[in-house]
Amino acid sequence: MLTLKDTKFSILELAPVRDDQSVEFSLRHALELAQHAEKLGYERLWLAEHHNMDGIASSATAVLLGYILANTQKIRVGSGGIMLPNHAPLVVAEQFGTLATLYPNRVELGLGRAPGTDQVTMRALRRGRQETEEQFPQDVIEILNYFADAQPNQRITATPGQGTHVPVWLLGSSLFSAQLAAKLGLPYSFASHFAPRMLGQAIQLYRDNFEPSEYLAQPYVSMGVPTVVAATDAQAEYLATSVYQRIQSLLTGQSLKLKAPVDSMQGRWSASEKIAVQNFLAMAQIGSPETVKQGLESLLEKYQIDEFIFTCDIYDTQQRLENFSLLMNIKNA
Repeated sequence: MLTLKDTKFSILELAPVRDDQSVEFSLRHALELAQHAEKLGYERLWLAEHHNMDGIASSATAVLLGYILANTQKIRVGSGGIMLPNHAPLVVAEQFGTLATLYPNRVELGLGRAPGTDQVTMRALRRGRQETEEQFPQDVIEILNYFADAQPNQRITATPGQGTHVPVWLLGSSLFSAQLAAKLGLPYSFASHFAPRMLGQAIQLYRDNFEPSEYLAQPYVSMGVPTVVAATDAQAEYLATSVYQRIQSLLTGQSLKLKAPVDSMQGRWSASEKIAVQNFLAMAQIGSPETVKQGLESLLEKYQIDEFIFTCDIYDTQQRLENFSLLMNIKNA
């Protein structure tokens, strides 16, 4: 039976912007977190691509990855993910091929099928390109070919990129990417940190249909888990009110800037908003180290995943770093 010691721990970073700090502060804190994660022994740190969201500073994902790679030594760094409908596959391959050339064996490319933003922003990103989510399988294969060794008479090559063999992951919150990852023999990461409803079904579909490939001999699954770990359950619940406010703002179309914790959410959300936030955070682990350890062991027993990839929206940056220290203590206990 799998234990937490057997399970890899990683981090998904969205470079959250606080309501009292600048975007520069968030970007520099993202590096501070990466350096902290490297010292603690986390497997990888990924950045997520989002656009037109005032509370998320990781929109220029490849650029921020370069900053983090230049200032760390060994931790694997990648995208979780690049929203492929927003980009030409060749450009993505060249960007990540460049990073992989400069920082060998450290760069990963996680790909998502959704645009990750609203329709107006999507049009601003694409500027007339007729890219659709239905083209996702062909675009993934195109990128894999750009990272492979060049073939005779290949008309278009990614320079840099060709022959770098950058590891590609598929990300998803439904069944589509699970099926495609299984077909292509790629590792799969489920976005249960915000869309947990189909987690079990997607993992089962992926495992049942997995075809071994040159990339992967057997299925490999990671799952997103929001976390707020503190010395006591009461302190963690207090810190988590920043998370609750952020998700409430997302669901109601308000500013996503991270707000300070409050003593109580009573009177700050409606009954329906509270239920919606709880559904969004169904996989969240909030509490003392003992409470979170039990929760993670329960998730591991139920889903038998290979890796947890944690998010954290604690307001105070030092307490945010401490959250990831406590998580690693739980793993190593």
